[in-house]
Amino acid sequence: MENRIKTVLLLAGMTAFLIVIGRLLGGRTGMYLAFILAVGMNFFSYWFSDKIVLKMYGAQEVTPADAPQLHQIVDELAREAGIPKPKVYLIPDDSPNAFATGRNPEHAAVAATEGIMRLLTPAELKGVLAHEIGHVRNRDILISTIAATMAGAIMILADMARFGAIFGLGSRDNEEGPGIIGVLVMSIIAPIAAMLIQMAISRSREYLADETGAQLAHNPESLARALEKLSLGVQRAPMDASPATAHMFIVNPLTGSSLMNLFSTHPPIEERVARLRAMRSY
Repeated sequence: MENRIKTVLLLAGMTAFLIVIGRLLGGRTGMYLAFILAVGMNFFSYWFSDKIVLKMYGAQEVTPADAPQLHQIVDELAREAGIPKPKVYLIPDDSPNAFATGRNPEHAAVAATEGIMRLLTPAELKGVLAHEIGHVRNRDILISTIAATMAGAIMILADMARFGAIFGLGSRDNEEGPGIIGVLVMSIIAPIAAMLIQMAISRSREYLADETGAQLAHNPESLARALEKLSLGVQRAPMDASPATAHMFIVNPLTGSSLMNLFSTHPPIEERVARLRAMRSY
């Protein structure tokens, strides 16, 4: 419940932030234009991103005959979650990881790498797939798209404001605004703030998917152990993944410096494991 409340508050905060920044940087017309452009971009992403990302990683749909264990676990968890069984994909990659995609529970897919199938025990694999089914049941793709839409609108507004300030456009319409220096400063700060809010939403959804997954699998410890193994496994065999899709995986598939970890869409593994182990009595 706490993570759901945090997500709602963060989305509301980003909405308010968009309105305020839009008025300051682009006026009402600029705000509407940026929002329409961002919605258009993310509309395509919402409807087609699942097919794009599956193709990007060479994921192949597998039948129950091809991957009986994977299908059995997904089938059990989908029934437990009360949602239609997602399609099941296997990614030909040694890096251990998994993700879920799809715009709603009726059009969902779960993908696992060959590496994760070799690394985890059946109980740990069930914990990971329960986390992904949790994302599907919680409609995290929709929430992520909403956050991305608003962040995209803010970034477009910032670009418009910088362009306008540099070339002196709209100066007569914004005489009561923050001025050229103020516009330039806010056009730099606003996208960073939007990105931080978007990352906070992503982290909140990861915590919620961990909680949901632990409940679906009835075994928080199995997911905790899986996360520890996956964290080490990804460090040993990082995936050739796009930063734009890194947030979809159960653990960050990229390796980076401690500074970059501050801007990760994933919460620290240690914190996720600690939260799961506090649920042992469930």
